[in-house]
Amino acid sequence: MFSGRRRFLRLGAGAAALAGFARLPRAQGWPSKIVRLVVGFPPGGGADAASRIIAAKLSELLGQQVVVENRPGAGGNVALDAVVHAPPDGYTMLMSPSSLPIQHLLFASLPFDTQSGFAPVSLLGTYPNLLVVSKSSRLKTLKDYVEEARANPGKVTYATPGIGSVPYLAAELFKIKAGVQLTHVPYKGVAAGAMNDLVMNRIDSMFNTTGSLLQSVRAGQTMALGASTPSRSRLAPDIPTFSELGVACAATGWYAIFVPAATPADVVARMGEGIARALADPVVRERYATLGVDASGSTPGQLAAMAKAEVDLWAPIIKANGIKGE
Repeated sequence: MFSGRRRFLRLGAGAAALAGFARLPRAQGWPSKIVRLVVGFPPGGGADAASRIIAAKLSELLGQQVVVENRPGAGGNVALDAVVHAPPDGYTMLMSPSSLPIQHLLFASLPFDTQSGFAPVSLLGTYPNLLVVSKSSRLKTLKDYVEEARANPGKVTYATPGIGSVPYLAAELFKIKAGVQLTHVPYKGVAAGAMNDLVMNRIDSMFNTTGSLLQSVRAGQTMALGASTPSRSRLAPDIPTFSELGVACAATGWYAIFVPAATPADVVARMGEGIARALADPVVRERYATLGVDASGSTPGQLAAMAKAEVDLWAPIIKANGIKGE
C-alpha cells in the first residue's frame, strides 16, 4: 500500500497529467498564429456569411484569430488551389460547399486532385437551394414558371454563382426533371450585380442558396417559387419543395470544412472539436438559421461519405449533359 504522502503525490501527478492532456493541442503549438479560412466566393453571399460565423466563434474557442480570406474565381478553383498547395500545418482551412467533391468532373485539367488533395474535417450545416423571382415578376408560382419556360424554350433566364456551383447543378437537375430549357446567366455572386438585376427584372429568376436568398425573400424583395430539398426545411417551412409542386427534383446543399490532405491528425481532431463546440452554441445556431442553414457537425468519416454521395448523384448528370466548368 502507498503511504499517505506517496498517494497524495501520485494523485497530484495524475491530476497534472489530465490537465496536460486537456491542453495538449496548445502545448504542441497549434494554434500559435493566425489561421486562414479560405472561401471561394466574394463577400456578401451565403458562403461568405457562413464562413464568418464559424470563424468568429472558432477565434473565441481556440484562443487564436481565424480570419476569412475570400478567393473567388474559376468556379471556386482559385480557393481550392490556394488551400491544396498551402503548408499542411493547420493554418489554412477551406470552407467549401458540396461542389468540392465533383470539381474533377467539371474541370478536366485541374492542377490538383480534389479526391486526394483535401482531408475532411467537419460538416457545418445543410441547406436548400431556392428558385426565386422578383416581387414584381409576372411568374407568381412554380406552375407559371414551368409553363412559361415550356411555351418559350430558352427565353426564361436564370442566374447562378457560376457553372459547376451547387445552385447551378440544382438548376440543371430542375431543368431535366421539369423538361424545360432555360438560359443561364452566371454571376460571381449575389452582391456582384445578380440581386440588383433580378429585382430590376433584367433577369427572370435566380437559383441560389438560402444563405444568399432567404433574407431577400423574408424582406419581401423576392418571391421563392420552390426549394430543392426532399422535404421542407424546418428553417423555412413556408417554402414548398419542387417535388411537392410536381417537379421531382431533390438535392440538399451543404457547407463543410476541409484542410490540405497531409494536415496532422491531432490538428484535424482539434479543429473538429472546436467546430463541434461552435455549432452547439445557441447564438451560432441562430445565426446559421437566419441564413436558412441547419447547423450540423460530423466526423471526418461522415463528411467523406457525404462527399462520395455527391459524386454518385452528380457524375451521371454532368456526363450526360456535357457540363464543363468555366
